[in-house]
Amino acid sequence: MGKKFIVGSPAITYGLADGCEEASLRKQILSLLLAALTLVLWQIPAEAQSATSGTQVAQQNRAPQVLEVSPSRLARLRRGINLSHWFSQSIGNDYSKAHLESHTTAEDIALIKSLGFDHVRFTVEPAPLFNWADPATLKTEYLRYLDSALDMIFAQGLAVIVDIHPSDEFKVKLNTDDRHVENFVRFWRALAQHLSTRDPELTFFEVLNEPMVEDGYRWFGIQAKVIAAIRSVAPNHTIIASGHRWSGIYELLALEPYSDRNIVYNFHFYEPFAFTHQGASWAGPNLQFYKNVPYPSSPEAVMKMLDTVVDDPARFNLLRYGEERWNATRLDAAMGVAAAWAEKHHVHVTCNEFGAFRRFATPADRAAWISDIRTALEKHGIGWTMWDYAGGFAVVNKENGHATADAEVVKALGLAVKK
Repeated sequence: MGKKFIVGSPAITYGLADGCEEASLRKQILSLLLAALTLVLWQIPAEAQSATSGTQVAQQNRAPQVLEVSPSRLARLRRGINLSHWFSQSIGNDYSKAHLESHTTAEDIALIKSLGFDHVRFTVEPAPLFNWADPATLKTEYLRYLDSALDMIFAQGLAVIVDIHPSDEFKVKLNTDDRHVENFVRFWRALAQHLSTRDPELTFFEVLNEPMVEDGYRWFGIQAKVIAAIRSVAPNHTIIASGHRWSGIYELLALEPYSDRNIVYNFHFYEPFAFTHQGASWAGPNLQFYKNVPYPSSPEAVMKMLDTVVDDPARFNLLRYGEERWNATRLDAAMGVAAAWAEKHHVHVTCNEFGAFRRFATPADRAAWISDIRTALEKHGIGWTMWDYAGGFAVVNKENGHATADAEVVKALGLAVKK
């Protein structure tokens, strides 16, 4: 993203002296053609320009190209769960062998399968894999842990979204550091090449979780480069793309779909925040003051808890939440907007994050919100992936390494606890 070329039409002066008009015209036309050629070459991803050997190129050209996302693949993305805090977001940045082998086990994956989920979103912090000296190569020891985890998941017949889920610091650098962007592209190409032998019917590549790139135009270009890098080594795998900033519906609506047709577009949904993130101190200044926020919302419902909120801005935000009357109808309308965008552009969308922080929400209201959003998504033909399996938004309760399903949440998801 650091190089920019401006191609304009140079002014051509007629009536030049000494009979040099024709020569000058030819020179200016040649300059224009060279500038245009330079622009085209610059737009080709660096990894593709360095394309390896003629044999490899020929093999890629002979590989069958998937031009559309097949119904069978979309069916794999209907009902999923996020595997958080395992290969990403680990407390204390602990990505040791002990953590990776104990946090999420074969027992957990079997439970996920038995509950009726068809896929998982495998969130991956890139730092332990990232070779800063040479981003085009991956750290092999950590790669073995990742492969082992994927083998365990695939053994249960679940599909996997491999989601690059870095720290905020990693993502913020994408806003201004063009060298970081190029390193990220090289990293993704290396990872996609490594994963290209995995079954494309079961393996999906998600470019980046909530990119935090403020400029939508810049993010469009960054994501395009990553897509091209992935596609150069994995011609048949489906890619998951998203809008800039936090990948919400607003960012989805601002995104122009890419020419690559083997892409599913993703958005996250946590509205209304006053309910889904109540008590979450990391998510904004008002939310830490909330507990037992009601759903559905109405002025009458929030009035009952106003006396428990002492912060004036938080009180005002809560009053607004009541007046907005969040309920099943409003959630359905929001999902309808996402579905209309997909229909307009003839593409497919998925919602691979939604959930409600369970520590401060009443179980009944939390289950009601989950049920309403899940019902709306399914009504509009949008696949979903709930956040998350065993973290703060969990679908299970986990003690001493053993997980049991939260029956109320499982029911809200339209699934069933097998006895």
